[in-house]
Amino acid sequence: MSLATEIETIALGPQQNGIGMTPQEFDAVDEFDDYRYELIHGVLIVNPPPVEQERGPNEVLGYWLLKYQDEHSQGGHLDATLPGHTIRTPKSRRRADRVIWAGLGRQPDPAVDLPTIAVEFVSEGCRNWRRDYVEKRDEYLAVGLHEYWIFDRFRRTLTVFRKTVDGFEEQTVTEKEVYRTDLLPGFELPLA
Repeated sequence: MSLATEIETIALGPQQNGIGMTPQEFDAVDEFDDYRYELIHGVLIVNPPPVEQERGPNEVLGYWLLKYQDEHSQGGHLDATLPGHTIRTPKSRRRADRVIWAGLGRQPDPAVDLPTIAVEFVSEGCRNWRRDYVEKRDEYLAVGLHEYWIFDRFRRTLTVFRKTVDGFEEQTVTEKEVYRTDLLPGFELPLA
């Protein structure tokens, strides 16, 4: 029996944290529990579900995005948004807290269409900071995402990374400011 077949027949859980997998083996698993599963450079990483301090702001962001889509005259630029979506990179499967598709002009196919924007709500700890600010930034922008938003409740900021011809540019928005992006014309995100 191949490892992919074995993985399909077992329920993944915290006890599998750290096992080696290929992207194909990870993709073969079709049932996940409440834990967050990522494949990072061939290693399965299992994290507990996000805490309330991350889930609450993520829900609020989803509300504002859908309100923009439904009520703003330019809301049609937002094609879709989903919480907890896996983004495929060549060697990894990264779990974004929220993804946004914009500018397609149609309902995206999440299995095929790369999101336009990935959103992360920073978790506590040095290891998480490096993962969110460096590793995910590099992987997301390398596969073609246009923007990567990092909400940092500890610093009370939003950091936005934009893909450029030479790599990326970074913008930090403080809690007293409002963020706007050309990808969602007319959308205003007050950080307070």
